[in-house]
Amino acid sequence: MIVLVQRSKESSVSVNKKIVGKIDKGLVLLVGFTLTDTVEVLPKMVKKVLNLRIFDDENGVMNKSILDVGGKILSISQFTLYADTKKGNRPSYINALNGKDAILLYDKFNELLKEEIEVQTGIFGADMIVNITNDGPITIALEIN
Repeated sequence: MIVLVQRSKESSVSVNKKIVGKIDKGLVLLVGFTLTDTVEVLPKMVKKVLNLRIFDDENGVMNKSILDVGGKILSISQFTLYADTKKGNRPSYINALNGKDAILLYDKFNELLKEEIEVQTGIFGADMIVNITNDGPITIALEIN
């Protein structure tokens, strides 16, 4: 499982020109699953995301988590995180988990997050337009196998 975390001032996701998810201060998560991922990786990733200290404290040091600052999460499914570009110019997605299984993990991941924090999402498998105002910019890749 890969989650690309971006600290955000404000972000939104639209499908068919309609906003389906929007946050102010918080995190945008681009979430991808690979063939070997199971439900067991989800609590570990949720804990990592919620406790990642990438927000400034009163001294301007990145020492606070999303929970500390009262932010929100915008979670977007992103199978292209598992693109293989080793051969040629056209990425292969053979390592990405199929949609039928990935949506189950994605939905469960978001359910676990929602137990602790407000979460907005895109629509799994839809053609989405994601607008991210990356704050910092801060972007961190988290991976759990």
